[in-house]
Amino acid sequence: MTVPPPSEEITDPAVLKALVHPLRRRILRILRQGPASATTLAKDLGENTGATSYHLRELAKYGFIEEEPDLGRGKERWWRVRPRDLRFPRRGAQSVPMRELFDEINRSQFAEDLEVWARFQERGDELGEWADAVPFSRSALRLTQDELKAFFDDYLALLKRYWRAADEQPPGSRRVLVRFIAFPDPDADQ
Repeated sequence: MTVPPPSEEITDPAVLKALVHPLRRRILRILRQGPASATTLAKDLGENTGATSYHLRELAKYGFIEEEPDLGRGKERWWRVRPRDLRFPRRGAQSVPMRELFDEINRSQFAEDLEVWARFQERGDELGEWADAVPFSRSALRLTQDELKAFFDDYLALLKRYWRAADEQPPGSRRVLVRFIAFPDPDADQ
């Protein structure tokens, strides 16, 4: 069994900037479904191949995607997402440009997550038994910062326990989106 990719801390704003671009985010969303070429992406996204080629090269430059050599013919290059476990410095340790990009990407990701959730709800009848596969928990804890870090480390260990490489997916499995966020209640007393 393949092990999950090691954690990588991103401290270079240029790397994060590569992820913030809206077209690149759309490209990554499609590539998470499987490999694609600049031509197929251009068609799917309503863009020209020059634009998709450029953004694919930028994503590859920062290691977010890699070439899928078995699919390309001639000059045609196919791309796939490169599995990564990205981490970011604590907010207080981020430079101002890094913090601005980090905030922007978080806003984009939350908006995308809400859009995907809405599509899931709209298409629930099409998903059969998978429509009922929505474990949900909403709660609050009173923790110290050290306890919150330990809680998050336990969560990451659980995720890694279930991580599988693309070629190790068992029959009947499907991609399941998992999101975790914990933040201090800004309206509660200390």
